[in-house]
Amino acid sequence: MKKAILATKVGMTQIFNEEGILTPVTVLQAGPCVVTQVKTIENDGYEAVQVGFVDKREKLVSKPLKGHFDKAGVSYKRYVREFRLDDCSAYKLADEIKADVFAAGEKVDATAISKGKGFQGAIKRHGQHRGPMAHGSKFHRHQGSNGSATTPGRVFKGKGMPGHMGNVQVTVQNLEIVKVDVENNLILVKGAVPGPKKSLVTLKNTVKA
Repeated sequence: MKKAILATKVGMTQIFNEEGILTPVTVLQAGPCVVTQVKTIENDGYEAVQVGFVDKREKLVSKPLKGHFDKAGVSYKRYVREFRLDDCSAYKLADEIKADVFAAGEKVDATAISKGKGFQGAIKRHGQHRGPMAHGSKFHRHQGSNGSATTPGRVFKGKGMPGHMGNVQVTVQNLEIVKVDVENNLILVKGAVPGPKKSLVTLKNTVKA
């Protein structure tokens, strides 16, 4: 069954299991998400559930969104996303999706905007090797050769060059859920999740199951 939830990244920590083995985990504040719209084949041509996450002040909400939230009978939300779930008809307006949709041991895919690194060189951006660091060398941290002379006489697309790094959507697949705190709506995921603290993270069932 397809499941999904929105979360914010709290940070990283480490926990011990019953056998005393240490596991690094990322703590996610998952939900509660509120259903703001249920899309149907008759009205929209496809089935999906639209959810809102994190409360927002009324003065910061645009008039179209304000009317949309008022029609659903929910408070104003900062993030609005939609998921194509298997049982969309089972959801109704103002229903809550909480962290208990997932359980410990399940595998998920985490999607978020990665940390922005600004303009970076080829070594940091692409992991290229540096040149000799001796005094006679004129080549230290440059990107290296761009290509040949007359044949093909151009630089191929995809050549690793300095440029903007980070601040792009990244998905880490097949992460294991270590623990779910239902009372506090916390999900502990093994390993690292993209993005800085307080950033929006989307958790879905892994596609590699």
